[in-house]
Amino acid sequence: MTAASILLLWLLIVCVVQMSTGWGLLVAAGVSIFSSLIFAPIHCLRLFKRMCLLLLTLVVLFAWFTPGEALLMNWPTLSPSREGVALALSHGGRLLAVVCWVAVLLGKMPLDRLLSGLYTLLHPLKLIGLSAEKVALRLTLTLRYVDATRAGATAGSKWNWRQWLMAADSPDADAGEPVHIVHEPWRATDFGVLAVALSGVVFLGWLQ
Repeated sequence: MTAASILLLWLLIVCVVQMSTGWGLLVAAGVSIFSSLIFAPIHCLRLFKRMCLLLLTLVVLFAWFTPGEALLMNWPTLSPSREGVALALSHGGRLLAVVCWVAVLLGKMPLDRLLSGLYTLLHPLKLIGLSAEKVALRLTLTLRYVDATRAGATAGSKWNWRQWLMAADSPDADAGEPVHIVHEPWRATDFGVLAVALSGVVFLGWLQ
């Protein structure tokens, strides 16, 4: 499969997660977590660590600030609402599942293929003046700076946002390995897989 079709398939999976509710969402979140821990454990654990505060904030806002029936009847003032807890679990599960699939995408697809897929998908937008090459190149530079920053922090060097900005504006900022962006042609296999996946998404939406 081409990189562009893989990205579209990934987008369809994310759409399925967003459409899921109840037990379907629970199954989707479980499959997402299991898949990310199997196929991209390092990226998965790294993203989990970074999203803990966001997930906690989401749970608190939905659970305690959504009007409804108190979950703990003996402490109605301090208790979250039942409706809020349900919303917190739903939105938290969707967020967790999407982060898991982001980890799988970043862990399994090389940077060159990822950018090639984005270039292919953005290529038709040239009709409205959007440069697919510039978007892909800027994303490449951003990811390289983030990787370099992470590597420097791992080595024990002290880093802050001012150093990152200084590095980005330095004359040597463009030095490094060349960026390879390839326009991959679509194949019959890509259309077949995407057609099956899209049919599955439509069917799940009809069941909802």
